Amino acid sequence: MPITTARAESGIVTVTVDFPPVNALPSAAWFELADAILAAGADPETSVVILRAEGRGFNAGVDIKEMQNTTGFGALIDANKGCAAAFSAVYDCAVPVIVAVNGFCVGGGIGLVGNADVIVASDDAVFGLPEVDRGALGAATHLARLVPQHMMRTLYYTAQNVTAQQLVHFGSCYKAVPREELLETALEVARKIDAKDTRVIRAAKAAINGIDPVDVKTSYLLEQRYTYELNLAGVADEHRDAYVATGKTLKEGK
Repeated sequence: MPITTARAESGIVTVTVDFPPVNALPSAAWFELADAILAAGADPETSVVILRAEGRGFNAGVDIKEMQNTTGFGALIDANKGCAAAFSAVYDCAVPVIVAVNGFCVGGGIGLVGNADVIVASDDAVFGLPEVDRGALGAATHLARLVPQHMMRTLYYTAQNVTAQQLVHFGSCYKAVPREELLETALEVARKIDAKDTRVIRAAKAAINGIDPVDVKTSYLLEQRYTYELNLAGVADEHRDAYVATGKTLKEGK
């Protein structure tokens, strides 16, 4: 199954994503992922959720080929709504969510990670938003939770990646470890949370969300507005078509 849920230990649940070859999720999968995360947190026996992935990388965002192989705006709308649902599920999950990031985390992956409670990563992990190269916008809201403001702007405008080591330096990534140690590192943190009174941890999650200086849902919705404008103007299709046809950005392909 592409998205699976398992109880790793007493109060620890893992949600694993596996969409070869690069974990670029079709629209329906974003909704499925949201449901899995919320269901895991709703279980009173759960004290912490670990979100992880199999394969080459953690997440490559939305499935652009699916979007370009459909007519009209239905796939775009579903992808945007699905991403919003999955990002919100990580944020709204009743218990802390630890993300274990292997390899690459780009596009929609940043939305998942930026809304997480704890981030651990493999030492070869990179994080980035190629949105401007795809004629789209989004997840600057979440990137801003990972890096300082001016770094976020630089990365966003240039579509460059930031490394796990840099995120450790910025204080957003708890640890960067060899890939073979990634799951165990996530479990080590999860066990420390699981050892606490789950009633208190659930209250702590709600309280911390309540004091957040930015409403991540409203902020992301504003970004999506501009994505829709770019699509209505035909700009986004130009960029996505170029990427699907050549694997390059529009300017690189000229």
